[in-house]
Amino acid sequence: MNTLLSIETRNAILLKMAVLLEHEREALIAINKTDLDAYKGDDISMFDRLKVDDAKVDEMIKSVTHLASQEDPVGVERFSFKHDNGMQIYNKTASFGAVLIIYESRPDVTVEAAGIAFKSGNKILLKGGKESLRSNLKIVELWHEALKAYDASTNWVEYLQFNRTETQAFLEKPTQKVDLIVPRGGERLIAFVKQHATCPVIISGRGNNFVYVHKEADLDIAIDVIMNGKSKISACNAVDKVLIDENLPNKDEFVKTLISKLKESKIEVLGDDIVSKDNGLETIKSDDIWYKEFLDYKILIGEIASNQDAIAMINKYSGGHSSSIITSNDDEAKLFMENVDTAAVYHNASTRFTDGGQLGLGGELAISTDKLHQRGPIGLQHLVTNKWYVHGNGQIR
Repeated sequence: MNTLLSIETRNAILLKMAVLLEHEREALIAINKTDLDAYKGDDISMFDRLKVDDAKVDEMIKSVTHLASQEDPVGVERFSFKHDNGMQIYNKTASFGAVLIIYESRPDVTVEAAGIAFKSGNKILLKGGKESLRSNLKIVELWHEALKAYDASTNWVEYLQFNRTETQAFLEKPTQKVDLIVPRGGERLIAFVKQHATCPVIISGRGNNFVYVHKEADLDIAIDVIMNGKSKISACNAVDKVLIDENLPNKDEFVKTLISKLKESKIEVLGDDIVSKDNGLETIKSDDIWYKEFLDYKILIGEIASNQDAIAMINKYSGGHSSSIITSNDDEAKLFMENVDTAAVYHNASTRFTDGGQLGLGGELAISTDKLHQRGPIGLQHLVTNKWYVHGNGQIR
């Protein structure tokens, strides 16, 4: 068992990691290029997430530097109580112990998610995808160098080079202690982990996010929010579905403008029966497509009768991640935001802000679509459990 490192040591290791990432920037980008060149899949979103360039390295450095500046999430008092018998009782945050992060494609997870788990006092087990193996091993090498610089065991960050069969066996019967598993990737990966894991799993769920253009929408805002929602198709906070209020003034003109702008950005536009008939679009063949997260240059536009109907539709089909209403009516926005069952709800703003850094957390381990123990972006302060501390002088019950 690793004894909890002091907050000073944890912070020093994170800052050392920032220095090493800068020093090894060119080497990391070159190694990542070998992963990119070796990738033979046709998943454009996975390829996009696989890439490490200067901007990605900058984000990694910013992430660990910011983590080092944040308060220690461990040992924070949440509750205190003085018992009638004189016992003093405290409830304080505590680290989980060992966190396994299973992820696809993204080498930045090896820095950012691991950094959050490490700062929270946890041992990190990393199981990345084969497509990013060289990049991940290089980053883990830097973690070990940072740990050794402060006489900390390299066991704090361990990379598991398992194939699918070995991963399944480890999930079902771990050969070492695992207290929490965080899968980061597509629906198949998440389903695989849920099926085989024998300890708690934080579900970093699918996106399939909706924008509802209410009849009292500012149409310029609506266009901007939808186009921004499609600006990064590999992100789980991207927009896949747009609902247009049937009573929107100048509806036909707005829809034609929106479709034109989407097509200019090389985005394939699908429509429900009404929208496709009026605009010469490909009609959807089954309502099942409303459930689908695209992760592609694709969007589906439909017409809806009211705010209540939009809420019902989103609650039926969305991934529980993010949704946005475009309206100048604050009461309608309130109705939507209180009743839509997604982790993040927006009024006149883009779903692309569902991100730990953008929502003020400094970074995120994952974006949870579960309701326990934390929903939405999971930041440093959320990656803790709790423990009861009871001080007495011989009390018995």
